[in-house]
Amino acid sequence: MSQVVLITGGSSGIGKCIGEFLVSKGYKVYGTSRNPERVKGSQFPLLRMDVRERESISGAVDELLRTEARIDVLINNAGVGITGPLEEIPDTEILNNFETNVFGPMRVIQAVLPMMRQQQKGLIINVTSIAGYMGLPYRGIYSASKGALELLTEALRMEIKAFGVEAVNIAPGDFATNIAAGRYHAPVKEGSPYEKVYGDVLRTMNDHVNSGGDPQDMARAVYSVMQKKSPAVHYKVGAFMQKFSIVLKRILPDKTYERLLMNHYKL
Repeated sequence: MSQVVLITGGSSGIGKCIGEFLVSKGYKVYGTSRNPERVKGSQFPLLRMDVRERESISGAVDELLRTEARIDVLINNAGVGITGPLEEIPDTEILNNFETNVFGPMRVIQAVLPMMRQQQKGLIINVTSIAGYMGLPYRGIYSASKGALELLTEALRMEIKAFGVEAVNIAPGDFATNIAAGRYHAPVKEGSPYEKVYGDVLRTMNDHVNSGGDPQDMARAVYSVMQKKSPAVHYKVGAFMQKFSIVLKRILPDKTYERLLMNHYKL
């Protein structure tokens, strides 16, 4: 029997790439989208889901269980980016980011765990970010939301292991996807004390995404984790220097690491 995989945010970007790769490996894949009717040519079914709304999540999970009667793997991929000076980002955008990147994955986990416990088997993969390992200038909200999901997963693993369910984090670096187009950018305000430096950093961040790696690398990494009987807690996928930056943060004095980041962003 083919394993059933649920991927949130499966209509584009990394989620779509992961779904297509898993379909090619024989998995029964279901993705989610807030507006599935707008998505053309998907290689796997898309369920209507908005991770910010608990009823929407319950409806999608119930629909999947009526069809397949099981969920073997949940890939919490849905997420949004956000940039801007902390002083100037509207509260509504900060709350939306945490609703999508932190509370949303938690709600989906809560919705699928009863079935996974009943099966005495399951795997939860939370897609986080290398940015979640450090506070990045003008990306502080994004770093905080992804870092929160990393820590939640660490706690979750210990709570669900007795039920035969595993949970892991996979943290991607920069990949060439449409994430920059969907990211909330706090406007570069004329006359703001952050105007020039934030504008420069914003262009640098977008260049990094546009020249990022192949999303197929993420798909292969997810597939590899799914083959493991006892997966690790954390996985990182990206360019060498992106992954090495986590090592440097661990071994360097805080202020030395801070200077490296400031030099990188020309602050």
